Amino acid sequence: MYLIDTSIWIDLFNNNSTDFIKTLYAKKQTAITGVIYMEVLQGAKNTSLFNKLKNILNQQKFYSLQDNLKSYENSANIYMKCRQKGITIRSTIDCLIACCAIENDLILVHNDNDFIKIAEIVSDLQQQQI
Repeated sequence: MYLIDTSIWIDLFNNNSTDFIKTLYAKKQTAITGVIYMEVLQGAKNTSLFNKLKNILNQQKFYSLQDNLKSYENSANIYMKCRQKGITIRSTIDCLIACCAIENDLILVHNDNDFIKIAEIVSDLQQQQI
């Protein structure tokens, strides 16, 4: 299963997606987290688009963090490990998304350099940049 980051959903909704993503979507091999859901919806410019995006995303499989407190600790640890190596992750939400992918053994598909940097430090993150 593939955890599809916000950056890829934006491309898909703007018809700038790759055939790989279109195939995953068609085969229902795509999943999201609550924070990806939130990020995509907050980009809506009006109520009509918000509802359209919501209807599409609600058809996805949702994955959550495995253990609320421990998972947030693990996410903070990802951020700290990167900082210790001189890498600043621009969004702590990306650490939550990475943690969710790791905990659920998902491949994170993205177009975000922060995930490349995280994967250099956290070897458990399976990721694919599109």
